[in-house]
Amino acid sequence: MLLIDDEDLQVKEIPIGLVGYGTIGQGVAAILELNGQQIARKLGAKLYLKHVIEKYPDRNFDIPIDKNIVSSELDVLLRDPTVKVAIELVGGTTVAKDIVKKLIMSGKHVVTANKALLAHYGQELFELARKYDKCIAFEASCGGGIPLVESIRRGLLANDIKAIFGILNGTCNYILTSMSKEGKDYATALSEAQAQGFAEADPTFDVKGIDTSHKLAILSSMAFGQAVPIESISAEGIDGIQIQDINYGKELGYVMKLLAIGIKEDDGITARVHPAFVSKDDPLALVSGPFNAVSVYGNAVGHTMFYGRGAGRMPTASAVLSDVIDIILGNALQTFKQVSVLPDMTLPAPIKPIDDITSRYYMRLMVVDKPGVMAEFTNILGKHDISLSAVIQREESQEAQVVPVVVLTHKAREGNMQTAITEIEKLESVAERPVCIRVVDQYPEFT
Repeated sequence: MLLIDDEDLQVKEIPIGLVGYGTIGQGVAAILELNGQQIARKLGAKLYLKHVIEKYPDRNFDIPIDKNIVSSELDVLLRDPTVKVAIELVGGTTVAKDIVKKLIMSGKHVVTANKALLAHYGQELFELARKYDKCIAFEASCGGGIPLVESIRRGLLANDIKAIFGILNGTCNYILTSMSKEGKDYATALSEAQAQGFAEADPTFDVKGIDTSHKLAILSSMAFGQAVPIESISAEGIDGIQIQDINYGKELGYVMKLLAIGIKEDDGITARVHPAFVSKDDPLALVSGPFNAVSVYGNAVGHTMFYGRGAGRMPTASAVLSDVIDIILGNALQTFKQVSVLPDMTLPAPIKPIDDITSRYYMRLMVVDKPGVMAEFTNILGKHDISLSAVIQREESQEAQVVPVVVLTHKAREGNMQTAITEIEKLESVAERPVCIRVVDQYPEFT
């Protein structure tokens, strides 16, 4: 079945509606121009933009478009019954939510790249789509051009997925790569990321882990078949990372990444986003610059890894159009209806508090250079069942009164570690709050 309804089976040109002609929207137009003939040959029908709804229709666009199809009025699209697939690329969670609801209620399937919208209001919007016998497709919301959503939802459907470990924000990965490989401090790396177009003028959503949290909420809900609310995800960003910690980590054989981690265990699900040291031999350590990568562990397939460009005009537009085509083929609606992994069709996940996770830890203390200091903080660690696996203490100049001490721990409970840090900070011999970064090991494969 090529088209959505039987009466359309003879139609060889399929009109598409597009709301938001920004960076990604213009990418959609560019791909249709660049690859339109190939798509038509493969699909047996030509896709074309019939309506483009844009708030500022008279502005200059990077990718020119026929002004006759551009309007600022959403009703032009809503009232056209020939358009059965519409793309929302407005972004945000207010206006976009209203637009998606109106598109569905006007009888249109929706494609969106809006991870914030789905993370916060996915359950409500999915329920509405089912009520109107429509679907919402969202491949581009997680991982840009990487075919990640459908790989989890369909390609790995036969598995009990146990864990997701991923680099899901190209901005942060670009910054951390610059710091790790070129020795730049955070401010310099961020400024260069902005100059290269890899970071927004206001990078808050990226560098504080918020964008990554949205993606993890969507992916972990699908992977584990249980609704993981965005509010349950513990998120820390990279804006406090210092170059000396990256350098000490490198000396110990580790690379720093901002990780999205979802783990399903018998007693609940852990979902968290934070900077972490991974072994230099971990495949995720090799992911550089603006690229994304996600490791997914299934109980049958073992370790699978998805890699590619996680953002950008053309990669994201590629994923948007893959959803459009999937809807046209009739696949997306059947998957949406029958595969019970979205949060409106599943029970809420039992979420484990982050205090209950176990991890190894890197800790850097700035301490007064005098005898007995090491014993003071190791006693506190021992009191909380935290043992050391490595220590680095540099000889400083004779004039230095405060010196760095770096330690690695064996596995310990998060809550114990945080309590110990608070107690250590109060020691007179400690000049500032210790830096603590989790050390994440590869998830064990099933055999």
